[in-house]
Formats: sequence, C-alpha cells, structure tokens
Amino acid sequence: MISQQETILVYDGSFDGFLTCVFEVYEFKLNQVSIHRKDDAQETLFGKMQEVFTDPVKADRVWKGISKNTSASGKTRIYYAFLSEGPAIENLLLRYIQYAFRSQIPIDSDFGNADVLKVTQIAKSVGREKHRMEAFVRFRLTKDALYFATISPDFNVVPLISKHFEKRYADQKWMIYDLKRHYGIYYDLEKVDIIQLELPENFNATQTSAEFFADEELDFQTLWQDYFKSTSIPSRKNMKLHIRHVPKRYWKYLSEKTE
Repeated sequence: MISQQETILVYDGSFDGFLTCVFEVYEFKLNQVSIHRKDDAQETLFGKMQEVFTDPVKADRVWKGISKNTSASGKTRIYYAFLSEGPAIENLLLRYIQYAFRSQIPIDSDFGNADVLKVTQIAKSVGREKHRMEAFVRFRLTKDALYFATISPDFNVVPLISKHFEKRYADQKWMIYDLKRHYGIYYDLEKVDIIQLELPENFNATQTSAEFFADEELDFQTLWQDYFKSTSIPSRKNMKLHIRHVPKRYWKYLSEKTE
C-alpha cells in the first residue's frame, strides 16, 4: 500500500508567512504536511514542494482563530517560540495550533502534552534572551549623532525589544543592528522602522573606532572602563556568579569588557 505523499510548504520566513501556511493546511485539508523556510527547504523524492505566498488576510484569520482557543499568554508563547528559529519549529507550532483548535478548553497549562511543554520551554528561553538584550545593549555615539548598538542574540528577539528602547530612549535617534540576521531597528524620534545595512568591510562591531564614532564617545568609553575597574574589588570577585548573570557570549559587545 502506497502512503499519501507529503506536502512540503515553503514560505518566506515571516510570522505572517507561517500563519498563511497554517491556513492552507486547513483550506486544502493537508494531512501529511511539513513547513519549511525558503532558505532551509530541500528537494525530496518523497514529498511535493509547494511555495506559499504570504497573505495578511489569511494570516489574520488564523491568528483570530487561535485567539478563540488560547489565552493572550498562549498567543505570546506561539510568537516567542516562532522567533527561536529552532529546527522544525514550524512543525512543532503547527501541531500545537492543531491541538488548540481541537480542544474545547485552553491548552496553555496542559503540560502533559509534549508539544505544549516544548513550546512553553522554547518561549521561556526566548523571553530570557529578550530581557538580556534589553539589559546588555550598549549604545555608542557615531559621527552622525546616532546612538548605534550591535547585537548577535541566539534568537530573533529584535522585534521583541523595540518597544522597550522606544520608550526608554524616546529623545534620541538610535539603531540596534542584529549582526547575525543582517537587519535591525531604527528610531527617528517619531517611529521605529525595520532596516537593513551594508556595513563597511573594515567595521569591527567590538571596537569603538575613531573612524566611525564621535570623539566624545571615545572619551566616554575610557571613563566607563576606568570606572568599572575602579569599582571592582578583587577580593570579592566571584567569576562563576558573574558569568551566570552576564554570560561570556555577551562580553564582546559590552563597553566595560572591551580593551
């Protein structure tokens, strides 16, 4: 007996694109289906590949449908987990959403279900990364009077930190750029926009170079490093505890950690 051929839905990597895929799963009653980002999709002899074009109307219908079967925190959990960009995260979330649609009650606390538990764990990890980015981002003043920061988070948390910095630094122009994903957010004193840059070949994100940054920024960096050293008490240094609160992978972007 020949089993039904798997349908591989390929999308653009956006959250609306993923929700459009979920819509098509139901619209075409697809039972054996797998969802992949366009960059990660591979041809297979055992599946039929089909490109899905993002449709905001379809995405909105799915999102509203999810709202009827899960709480606000459950919806946030789905979005956070999606931003983890983990392997096969789309298929995990599809199963989570299908379970929510089948259930007569909210599934948020049904940790006996493996998919609910896994999505919850992933969402918590993304939430921790969000809070760390909000704490560890260090702006530097450029020669163009722009406060510029670079990050390289484990997860795609740039969309999650936008409101925090817009509220906290409402009186200055700033930009936070994700070096790993090659995009960022820019605030022009009125609104935040998604931007993409072509950084100079000689730009080193871990260094405050006089070529790109204002003279007063170089002075500030020196003052800050001197202050950090002067307030450190060697006899009370607990490196194990310090690393737990400030993991080493963030050090290269912290002013107080650069030479």
